[in-house]
Amino acid sequence: MCQHKPPCPTAYAPDHDAARLVAFHPEQGWGLLCNGVVVFEDTGELLPDGRSVPAHRGSYAQAA
Repeated sequence: MCQHKPPCPTAYAPDHDAARLVAFHPEQGWGLLCNGVVVFEDTGELLPDGRSVPAHRGSYAQAA
């Protein structure tokens, strides 16, 4: 699916969310990466085979 040079990571690669954004709908809270992964504003993802990846926001260390 990806036409970029070098190609973006596949949908099943560990770094799949590094693929380029090809469609973005901020009013609906989602975007489509060139590898077919749908990313949501809460950081959840939907893979091309229909499996979902739960939201994975990073935690921030608090200053002491």
